[in-house]
Amino acid sequence: MSTNTTTKQYTTEQAPEGYWTDARGVLTPVSLIKPIDQDRDQLVGELVELALSVSSALRDFKERAIADVQAFVDLSAEKYGTKTGGAKGNVTLFTYDGRFKLQRQMAENIKFDERLQAAKTLIDECLSDWMEGARPEIHALISSAFATDSEGNIKTGRVLALRRLEIDDERWQNAMLAIGEAVQVVGTKTYIRVYERIGDSDEYRPIPLDMAGV
Repeated sequence: MSTNTTTKQYTTEQAPEGYWTDARGVLTPVSLIKPIDQDRDQLVGELVELALSVSSALRDFKERAIADVQAFVDLSAEKYGTKTGGAKGNVTLFTYDGRFKLQRQMAENIKFDERLQAAKTLIDECLSDWMEGARPEIHALISSAFATDSEGNIKTGRVLALRRLEIDDERWQNAMLAIGEAVQVVGTKTYIRVYERIGDSDEYRPIPLDMAGV
């Protein structure tokens, strides 16, 4: 597989002929680079180029699918003399024979503002008073709700789930009110999912559009 070439094809760095640039930005004569290192560089470079091409194709597909689905929804609405008012809501489309279906799903990106801190303070006060006699699973549930992930973000679903707990304490009720008012929708993300029917059943299997699902 070794090529021992003097010019790299897969790099954004510009190096003089006969030299390669290492990870530190240092120029190295190709004659000093081991053939196995050159082979590794070529392998990774070729696969990355292919991955970039596939990624670009997926991005183009998503953009076209979103636009085409919305155009079709608008066209369908026009048949009844109305308008959709833009890309809103989830949509599921089927082929005539039911073999395939395509879904457009809209997911809101939810964040909390500073009022979440006020809610947490009230909840901490409740936990402190409830330490004796309270069910341990309730403590665990409430404490885990404010745990952060590796990037320091709070899981919104866990916090919102606290509002389903029926606790008759004025501080708790005020905390739940603060959580509700702290919710801010900062954006909406659109997903396109494609499915194929399993035989003659009513079940569908997803057609994977990500590496993990292939």
